[in-house]
Amino acid sequence: MKILVTNDDGIYAPGLKIAEEIARRLSDDVWVIAPETDQSGVAHALTLSDPLRLRKVDERHFAVRGTPTDCVIMGLKKVLDGRPDLVISGVNRGQNIADDVSYSGTVAGAIEGTLLGIRSFALSQAFGRESVEHPHFDCALTHGPEIIRRALEAEIPVGVLMNVNFPDRAAGNVAGVSVTRQGRRAEGWLRIEERADGRGRPYYWIGFRHTQMEAPPETDLAALAAGRISVTPLSLDMTDEATRSDLLDHFADPLAKQREASGT
Repeated sequence: MKILVTNDDGIYAPGLKIAEEIARRLSDDVWVIAPETDQSGVAHALTLSDPLRLRKVDERHFAVRGTPTDCVIMGLKKVLDGRPDLVISGVNRGQNIADDVSYSGTVAGAIEGTLLGIRSFALSQAFGRESVEHPHFDCALTHGPEIIRRALEAEIPVGVLMNVNFPDRAAGNVAGVSVTRQGRRAEGWLRIEERADGRGRPYYWIGFRHTQMEAPPETDLAALAAGRISVTPLSLDMTDEATRSDLLDHFADPLAKQREASGT
């Protein structure tokens, strides 16, 4: 099995080494193609206005001056000899759950793999105030390979990626595994901090604040709060079928309705 490993924290991020080790416990055919610099929060961005620079670190490690999406595309179209069977994106330093999913470059790496028809996993390691400097990457390393094996045995449908988040716990203290749905954070978790430069001119920094909320059951938020590994299948088809069904009737051709009513 050929595995492509990428991330959004950059080619030298500690979590990337963990992801590579997870991949090596599944296969001996592992390739690492990751951004040259930190690309956290770039979501599913594609570089179109700048050239992509590819740097060969060694025979199986490459750095791309671009986004995680660029890395997966470069891997498939330029670096690898043949299509990979699996994409592993991560292990991100910090969780990617709830609202994070739409911003995450880690999840985007898995999205691109899925768009290209490759089974893909986004892996993230949560941390807290006490573990912020040294996240429990041993948790992801210990449990990651088996999570991936079990998910692959379930024959993931085309167009679905797996978003896996490991709790802020040592590997031996994990409470279990939950198959979850994407949660939603309480309103107000994003904030804008205003600062001033050396000339007194204002600039702004996007930040986060801790908000108190009771996590809805069966969500990724609830799983991590309970010290459990969260496994969330994410679909690339974002169509809301219930609303679409309502709109089909709402936007129906009025003349067609009249003809139907008159039997003509």
